[in-house]
Amino acid sequence: MNNNLTAFLLSFLAGSSTLIGAFIILFIKNKTTKIINIALSFSSAVMFFLSIFDLIPESISFFRKELFSVPSILICFIFVVIGLKIAKLIDKNLKEPKLNDSKLYRLGLLSMITIIIHNIPEGIATFVSTRESFSFGLSLSLAIAMHNIPEGISIALPIYYSTNKKSRAIFYTLISGLSELLGAFLTYLFLLPLVNNITLGILFSLIAGIMFYISIFELLKNALDYKNPRQTIISFLVGFVFIVLYILFF
Repeated sequence: MNNNLTAFLLSFLAGSSTLIGAFIILFIKNKTTKIINIALSFSSAVMFFLSIFDLIPESISFFRKELFSVPSILICFIFVVIGLKIAKLIDKNLKEPKLNDSKLYRLGLLSMITIIIHNIPEGIATFVSTRESFSFGLSLSLAIAMHNIPEGISIALPIYYSTNKKSRAIFYTLISGLSELLGAFLTYLFLLPLVNNITLGILFSLIAGIMFYISIFELLKNALDYKNPRQTIISFLVGFVFIVLYILFF
């Protein structure tokens, strides 16, 4: 199979795994605040620890291929802060529609935007890696697929619970998943000459900052609003364990 076609296929499969998280809502018969609390807390931990254990080390690793250790860490930190500011700006400018639970809808929409921003560079990385080595591209796409599942939950559940429409929740999740394929297409058409260690380092640190903001100031904050701290802590810890296992085995 052609290298480019294989790279597109792996990018698509990695991105579409986001839908697995969305399909969980198809099995929900009764909507309860308990499910929302668990899902938000779990997704918060996944985003938070994914940033700490995966995105930031990956960003520093890219920078270190071109720079020394200290400037690599400093540059990564600067772009993480910029990512936080970008997320705050997006959050501030998102309007709340008139729905049963506009706060949840806004959270789902913000999660979708964040994951789109997150998935595009992942599509770039998957496409470039697969062109260089099929085995590395395959392992990378499997790792991406694993953490895309809880990201799908973080979009689908808030959208479904606020609109009562499963089709809308799945559609929004699909859009975020397909952004990974968009990253691959953009790389093939325009970005391949521009993709290097510095640009990838910047992208991954920016995404880490954005995901920090969403995980703490949106997902976890909304989970705590349901006033069940024990359930929130347990779900958050389960998300932490999920990421540790993901790092160890993928």
